[in-house]
Amino acid sequence: MKELQGKVAVVTGAASGIGRAMADRFVAEGMKVVLADVENAALEQATAELSRAGGQVTAVRTNVALAEDVEHLAQQTIDTFGAVHVLCSNAGVYLRARVWEYSLADWQWVLGVDLWGVIHGIRSFVPRMLAQDTECHILNTASVAGLVVLPAMATYSVAKHGVVALSETLRDDLQDVRAKIGVSVLCPGGVQTQIANSERNRLPEFQRSTEDVGGAANVTHELPAAVQSALARNIVPTEVAAHVVAAIREDRFYVLTHTEFRDGVRHRMEGIINERQLADLIQHGR
Repeated sequence: MKELQGKVAVVTGAASGIGRAMADRFVAEGMKVVLADVENAALEQATAELSRAGGQVTAVRTNVALAEDVEHLAQQTIDTFGAVHVLCSNAGVYLRARVWEYSLADWQWVLGVDLWGVIHGIRSFVPRMLAQDTECHILNTASVAGLVVLPAMATYSVAKHGVVALSETLRDDLQDVRAKIGVSVLCPGGVQTQIANSERNRLPEFQRSTEDVGGAANVTHELPAAVQSALARNIVPTEVAAHVVAAIREDRFYVLTHTEFRDGVRHRMEGIINERQLADLIQHGR
């Protein structure tokens, strides 16, 4: 999909961080942009700022964990702009704890946003894109945590591994039917965003109950030195947005923003083939 001028892009998690940078870049490319987010004030601010900058934008408050919200987002996009060409399923939340410390509500929240949000996006937008029969592109935001496993990040890693597998399957299925829809999966490392403060957007239906076991999320657990080093280089969201636009234009599937994680991915694959434990590779920094 080489030409972006005049096309319609939808970005979830668009009010801040990577999503906001994507929206900014799409507007700069001359695209019409639908901003979706659950954070009302930030969503309104982003929409106002992009409008003042001359962008053709509209906002739809969306909880991506709810199928009906994402379906409403898709229909609003068509009603407003008449088409959809780029979908960036980017909304994400994050919690850190040991596997047994997560509450049921923690699992439901992180998987609901990070994985089910992408599933809902595919279900609502792909049929509309297929019906258009025009060049389109879907970019799903995963993480390096979808390619390697890091300690005390079970909910996030499970969701992001799911997004990678889902995106790989989506690509193959679309190619099988010769669809005009490209697919990319974004796997960034450290980025200067507010994802560590995800609790600010935790909705009431996902709050921990007094009866729920676990619930020790956000406990600080020190990462191995090799992992800390790899995570130390936090890039700015605009750099990620540049990777995204390039991937769409080049129809590139895997989008890796941090080359220093490639060795970790390679070691994980080798560990699988050689039946070694990934923990050995992480602890020894190999």
